[in-house]
Formats: sequence, C-alpha cells, structure tokens
Amino acid sequence: QVQLVESGGGSVQPGESPRLSCAASGLALRTYAVGWFRQAPGEEREFVAVISSSGGITSVSDAVKGRFAISRDNADESVYLRMNSLKRDDTAVYYCAAGTYSINARTFDYWGQGTQVTVSS
Repeated sequence: QVQLVESGGGSVQPGESPRLSCAASGLALRTYAVGWFRQAPGEEREFVAVISSSGGITSVSDAVKGRFAISRDNADESVYLRMNSLKRDDTAVYYCAAGTYSINARTFDYWGQGTQVTVSS
C-alpha cells in the first residue's frame, strides 16, 4: 500500500522558518517528481512547489517565491519544503504528492494526508 506522510507542521510565529518533510512507503519516491500543495480554509488547493525526480529541476509559486525552497534527498527517500519568512497568509494544510512533474495537481497520483501549518503570533 502506497503511503505518503508529511511532517514538520504545527503552530509557528510569523518570520519563523520551519521545514516540512515528506516520506513514502510502498513506492520508490526517488523515481517520482514530488509536489507540495496547500489548502487554506475556504480556499481551493493551490500549487506551492515541485521538484523533479533527480532534484535538478524545481519550480515554486509566485506566492512563495524567494521564501520557500524545495529539495530532496533520494538516498533518504525524502522531500523537503523549507519555509522562510512565514506570513499569516501561509496558514494552510500542506500536502505532498508524487507523480509527474508539473504545477497541476491532476498529474500527481499519490497524496499524503496533509500537515497543518498555522502562522500566528
């Protein structure tokens, strides 16, 4: 059974820089592109960042450009999202997903359950 698990969320203060992690079981994560998406209350799910299977190609949304960075460690079968200079608007459930490289959620076949990130002082 394929399972993606996000970790590293929680309550953080504006300006802090937590790192989210995504790990998988039941599939070789290193062979998939991995994306991060988020969904705030009352909003649609939106693209945040994506990384190719090799890690050589990445893309981030305009909303987080310059603040968030995606990376991966294929030896560890993990993907990370470093979130710098957090704002209250970054409050959302963050999901990692494995699939084909794109910014479109429909190209990702496997999804985690999500981890809540709440930014407040």
